[in-house]
This record gives sequence, structure tokens and C-alpha cells, in this order.
Amino acid sequence: MKKSLRNILIIFAGIALLFLVGFVWAAMAYRRPCRETVEKSGLSPALVYAVIKAESGFDERAKSRAGAVGLMQLLPSTAEFVCRLNGLEFSPEKLTEGSYNVRLGCLYLDYLLNRFSAEETALAAYNAGEGTVWEWLRDGRYSSDGEHLMHIPYPETEKYVKKVLKFRKNYLIFYRERT
Repeated sequence: MKKSLRNILIIFAGIALLFLVGFVWAAMAYRRPCRETVEKSGLSPALVYAVIKAESGFDERAKSRAGAVGLMQLLPSTAEFVCRLNGLEFSPEKLTEGSYNVRLGCLYLDYLLNRFSAEETALAAYNAGEGTVWEWLRDGRYSSDGEHLMHIPYPETEKYVKKVLKFRKNYLIFYRERT
């Protein structure tokens, strides 16, 4: 009897340890930087964090070959556009500061979500550029209705959209956030 109770306790402890390890992994792999800024944006936090994870892997100092910087990988020209559009002062030196970058990134993402009728199309524009996506929407090879993309011609952008959607789904599962 003692031996079976000990085995049950070992199994229970093992299961508890697995849950703890899973929780710690989720907290590290699916961080939520700049929470106050994200929550004030009015966007789905899960979507914003998914974009941050896909864009920079949570590295505030990240810089792409194209010159995009910060958590949400904004080009200085895009950040300046967003500032002009929203009556904000543009500070290129602050683009690597988490909250500033995320605030502008959220404003840009919101802009794209309002410009395109499909979330996937807005995400494609975040990655490939708004003008590029408008061209795709006008091209019958990629869009049959001018609003939705049937096919994304840039493999990198197609992969990016899928990655963001997968990350968003995981954020929704791990944190039980609203969509």
C-alpha cells in the first residue's frame, strides 16, 4: 500500500512539475512588454503582442536590414508618417524605446486595420508595405474581389502573416485575452 501511494505521489509531482515548466515556458516565450501602452491602444492585446513577437522577438534594439527598428520594427519614415497623421512629435532617437515604439506601432497597425477589410491583409501590409498590398489587391492573380488576398506573392510575407496569426492564437490560449 505504501509503495502505490508513493508512486501516485511521484506521478502527481511529475504532472505538477510539467504544468509549472509549461507555465514558465509560456511566460518567457509569450511575454507582454509595454502592457500599459498596448492596453491603451484599443487593439487586441493578443494581436499586438503577436506582431511584437514576430517582428523583433521582444528585442527593443532590434534593427532589420531594411532599417526598421524597435519592438514593432518601424521604419523611421513609417513612424514619421504615423506621427504626422496623429499630430504627434516624431523623435527618431526614441524608436528603440519600448513604449514609444509600441505606441507608434499600435497606431500604424490600427491605421492598416482600418484601411483594409481583412485582418490578414492588414498584417500583410504591415510586413510588405501598404502600397504593395494595394497593388496585389488590384491584381486578379492575388485577389478576386479587391479586398481579400487569395495568395500572397511574397513568401516572406505569407510566412509572416501565418506566424502572427499562430502567435495570436497562442496568446489567446495562454492569457485568455479577448480577441
